[in-house]
Amino acid sequence: MAKILFRLNGVPDDEANDVRELLADNAIDFYETSAGNWGVSMPAIWLTDESQFQKARALLDAYQNERTDRMQEEYARLKRQGKHKTLIDAAMQNPVLFTVHLALAMLVIYLSARLVLDLAP
Repeated sequence: MAKILFRLNGVPDDEANDVRELLADNAIDFYETSAGNWGVSMPAIWLTDESQFQKARALLDAYQNERTDRMQEEYARLKRQGKHKTLIDAAMQNPVLFTVHLALAMLVIYLSARLVLDLAP
């Protein structure tokens, strides 16, 4: 019976490719499901043989620990060099989108507060 190993929601392409390569290199049979045409299905990597789950999970855990360490080192290096991305950098990169998101967030906060205050006696 198939067993889910790795959900692909919000996973960067390089990480998903690394996981596929890791499984293929270790002769672990898997298949992948996509989000579908409407994006409502669950994109994931599934194992075809449930007996390989422990081995695959151990490999994946080791990979994710190594990736976490590598990403933290990369962030620390960028921060030391002053090249890490800040909120101001994101706003300057796309000011219109940033302004729209900020306005929508403020609208939600305003409407929520107004609703609570209108219901108060």
